[in-house]
Amino acid sequence: MFSSAVAAEEPITPPVQVEYTQLLIGGKYVDSASGKTFPTLDPRTGEVIAHVAEGDAEDINRAVSAARKAFDDGPWPRMTAYERSRILYRFADLVEKHNDELAALETWDNGKPYEQASLAEIPMFVRLMRYYAGWADKIHGLVVPADGPHHVQVLHEPIGVAGQIIPWNFPLLMYAWKVGPALACGNTVVLKTAEQTPLSALLVSKLFLEAGLPAGVLNVISGYGPTAGAALASHMDVDKLAFTGSTVTGQAVLNLASKSNLKPVTLELGGKSPFIICEDADVDQAVELAHFALFFNQGQCCCAGSRTFVHERIYDEFLEKAKARAMKRVVGDPFKKGVEQGPQIDLEQFNKIMGYIKSGVDSGATLELGGERIGTKGYYIQPTIFSNTKDSMPIATDEIFGPVQTVFKFKDLNEVIQRANASRYGLAAGVFTKNIDTANTLSRALRVGTVWVNCFDVFDAAIPFGGYKMSGVGREKGIQSLSNYLQVKAVVQHLRNPAWL
Repeated sequence: MFSSAVAAEEPITPPVQVEYTQLLIGGKYVDSASGKTFPTLDPRTGEVIAHVAEGDAEDINRAVSAARKAFDDGPWPRMTAYERSRILYRFADLVEKHNDELAALETWDNGKPYEQASLAEIPMFVRLMRYYAGWADKIHGLVVPADGPHHVQVLHEPIGVAGQIIPWNFPLLMYAWKVGPALACGNTVVLKTAEQTPLSALLVSKLFLEAGLPAGVLNVISGYGPTAGAALASHMDVDKLAFTGSTVTGQAVLNLASKSNLKPVTLELGGKSPFIICEDADVDQAVELAHFALFFNQGQCCCAGSRTFVHERIYDEFLEKAKARAMKRVVGDPFKKGVEQGPQIDLEQFNKIMGYIKSGVDSGATLELGGERIGTKGYYIQPTIFSNTKDSMPIATDEIFGPVQTVFKFKDLNEVIQRANASRYGLAAGVFTKNIDTANTLSRALRVGTVWVNCFDVFDAAIPFGGYKMSGVGREKGIQSLSNYLQVKAVVQHLRNPAWL
């Protein structure tokens, strides 16, 4: 039924060794204060890859102290912006040189296809770092006029110690989205990695040190959310917090920040993105793009086009072709050439997805395809498609974060706009049409942070990304991301007998 490469094959041995499993604090790799470690697992098998230092509140304290010292007394914020940019450029060059090694480690720890990591994600990481390196010496303030004899400067200053918490679905890309702008603006960083995927951040940070990043400017703590994550969010000496993850956890992070020192928080959270296919669409092209919009990265993408709205005129044709495309999807060992879909990240996520599939069946939706586990080892799930889904069903309202596509029928633009916007989320949307008026109408009416027209998942470095409603606060990437890491200060000086105002 499915083009599956899982079968009974032995997992391919990853072409990389795990070298860094300790915490990075003050420019050195060290054990956790407690001496505890935790296992990080291979999603292909559920077996242990390595044991990683388990950071907790004491380690967060050590890391924040190192970051504070590096900001208050160290060279980084006092360094010329040009020299900071040179270090970021050198780092990007080193990452590019180690592309294959980093991609292999990312695939091993996360389960994403190696070709995706090596050909798309690591090159994008490099592009992002070069983008922020280019910004480092172009951040400047203003001189503004005043109604009187005053010289007024508006300064943009680094905010200080930035706490950052990243997710497991795109570990290195989220590292770049967070660390790049923070360092370009002259801040220091304490980064808490996801407990499911700690390995690639520890390795890539070693390359940062090789590039000349001063000790303490970047500190990396692996550990769990309720311990290390909560300690970072509530720390009184952290000046700014950035989080990417689920909406529920984002609410907890925001609460901890507000109860501590009221540090500003940016949040990039969950989504339930509509993908709207209009009646004038080329059905074959629409099927392929909708397939990519949902199934990319095993469906573990916050902006996945998981609500596929199809005009009633082409609905039946689309559904049959969407099923045929999903049946051809190659699921298997992500290190194998040609594999499109690897395993889900872990058993917890696997069980969550399977629970939603059961919920869809129990609620009366039609399971058109898939819905079962593939193989007996690892966390592989068949590409799954539902039809006849009501907008109120959990599979239509909740973020499943897995390879589950729900296909809906609509009659006209007013109807689909109302239904698409009837969500607590507002992260992204896709529109597929040949009509420019239709594209303009939808792109302005949809209450989301990103609208992709006749494309999807375009994440260029300069394009801002973030959500409306419960999909987050603030924007990542682009020039907008710099404001997250800058304070604005007005300096007003009295002028005596000025020649001009």
